[in-house]
Amino acid sequence: MPRVIGVDIPNHKRLEISLTYIFGVGLSTSHKICDVLKLDRGLKASDLTEEQITNLATHIQKNYPVEGALRRVIAGNISRLRDIGCYRGMRHRRGLPARGQRTRTNARSRKGPKKTVAGKKSVKGMK
Repeated sequence: MPRVIGVDIPNHKRLEISLTYIFGVGLSTSHKICDVLKLDRGLKASDLTEEQITNLATHIQKNYPVEGALRRVIAGNISRLRDIGCYRGMRHRRGLPARGQRTRTNARSRKGPKKTVAGKKSVKGMK
């Protein structure tokens, strides 16, 4: 597997798909990268030469925020929102959806597993 920016990209997939394994590179970005470097999008990642791999890595690092740098930027943005105490920052702090999704039902991936709350006593139980 070729290693680009600390990520092993899969050998058996097309280059345009393999590049999306890098955090911060999506399909449209991988198309742009292939076009600029004049690489065939259908080329398998295993067929790349060492020179092409180094050109690919240097181009991506110079022109796009990826992997660790991008993760730091995102974490910095979220911590800034938390610090200023805006609505989105409060939602991040409380672990709730920040973009207007409903929370009465669903939102389990953001809220975590159900926490059962003791219910009301029924009328039959009071007699």
